[in-house]
Amino acid sequence: MVNLKKSYHRQILFGTAGPPSSSQKRSTESGVRRAKELGLECMEVEFVKGVKMGDKTACVVRKTAEECGIELSCHAPYYINLASPDRKKREDSMKRLLDAARAGALCGARNIVFHAGFYMKREPGEVYAMIRRNIEKVLESLRENGIKDVVLRPEVTGKPSVFGSLDEIIRLSADIEGVLPCIDFSHLFTRSLGRCNTYKCYAGVLEQIGGTLGEDALEDMHIHLSGIEYGPAGERRHLPAAESKIRYREVLKALADFGAAGLLICESPDESKEKNALMFRKYYGKRIRPKR
Repeated sequence: MVNLKKSYHRQILFGTAGPPSSSQKRSTESGVRRAKELGLECMEVEFVKGVKMGDKTACVVRKTAEECGIELSCHAPYYINLASPDRKKREDSMKRLLDAARAGALCGARNIVFHAGFYMKREPGEVYAMIRRNIEKVLESLRENGIKDVVLRPEVTGKPSVFGSLDEIIRLSADIEGVLPCIDFSHLFTRSLGRCNTYKCYAGVLEQIGGTLGEDALEDMHIHLSGIEYGPAGERRHLPAAESKIRYREVLKALADFGAAGLLICESPDESKEKNALMFRKYYGKRIRPKR
């Protein structure tokens, strides 16, 4: 069972993946300030194309986020494959994750989201074992470098051919201290080819998390939600929520009814990103039940 320094919230906080599109500048600092102006509460720092933020900038971002009351997470580079058959690619992947965690920690981000790897026509059990072993190596390196308070968040992925099913992500979280899930409900929808798109299914996800990882995990969630399109192979692209078939209201109902708490990051594209995040926040606010 995961044993971590907890970061509980009374409810879900809403924000965007990267700076809101209406930010004056595309910088992370400007995005944090714009998020506050919009009434959002969190933001995910996107290192998806590489960790290019210097230490000085990261410290400025941290100070700005603290002043604005915006909670940060970060997303590690897309090209990470902790199960690559190529040793150098595995080592490069671990370094990318380490670099993202270090930069995220300097920014004040606790949650470090990443895509763990690929099956590449191998047995899922073999891939799982490699990914688990290499996540443990990353966590060991983080501890050796004095970075102890970050949580690694492997993400549920949007294609059934890619490592990252709900079961796999929850199992990693149960097996490794220092790991918790990133539950991407849009990816659950596309990974299932549209079958998981009801209140019952989304509530079942939360039941599984609580039943396996404990109720604490439901009070310490990291969530992605957006409009999305899928095809025969799963995820194709993100969309504005209104242009997608995902029943996002059912997701938000389930989160409210289960008393879930944590960060919800909207990954809808372009200007719809902050509009959708605010729409999600408004709808969720009508559903939440005050906690005693």
